[in-house]
Amino acid sequence: MNWFDVSEDVSARVLARRGTLHPFADLAPTRTALVVIDMQNGFMDERVGHAVCPMARDIVPNVNRLADAVRATGGGVFWIKNTHDESCLASWSVMHEMSTPDGRRKRSAAMSEGTEGHELWPALVVHPADEIIRKYRFSAFLPGASELPDRLRARGFDTVLITGTVTNVCCESSARDAMMTNFKVVMITDANAAANMDEHQASLRAFYLTFGDVMDTDFVISRLTREQLKAA
Repeated sequence: MNWFDVSEDVSARVLARRGTLHPFADLAPTRTALVVIDMQNGFMDERVGHAVCPMARDIVPNVNRLADAVRATGGGVFWIKNTHDESCLASWSVMHEMSTPDGRRKRSAAMSEGTEGHELWPALVVHPADEIIRKYRFSAFLPGASELPDRLRARGFDTVLITGTVTNVCCESSARDAMMTNFKVVMITDANAAANMDEHQASLRAFYLTFGDVMDTDFVISRLTREQLKAA
């Protein structure tokens, strides 16, 4: 599967703006965190989900590979869980009012703490040292939406690798806000998932042109492990 087509026009515009196609290729492993967004049953399991994205199941192997590489090279892994509570009905009423009553009911049932929908997809490999963080808006970096920015900075991370679902909603929202709060941001082309490939690629293209870098899993791992390979 071709997860991201970069046209000559897009490449030329990125090169003209930044002087390089990959401004964050020199990843510093101990300052790099993997952020995995919303890889929960509520988005991946038709039995309990409210907005299931089948493509998300396809990226699980790459997410696990990235997590292994980040841990092995001294970075951190953060699993972000989209979370609903009753306070959201008032504090984020605009979003809820745009949904049908049935849609609101399904979202509440799938995204509330203690439900099966809220749990991470079981094929994901989570280690005890990883951090699990709740978020209450689409973006994990929106001020007040989660503890993620503070937790990243407390551990000295200035670079984030954005993965998860869906590419063009929670992942892109988080990636843009991360950049605008002064993190270096890379969206991983084959470790993000959307409802369809058109939406996925359009999201990555918009992000790449202005907000940060895009790389695939193999390239990221090669950059994280390059010093280890030199020493071998």
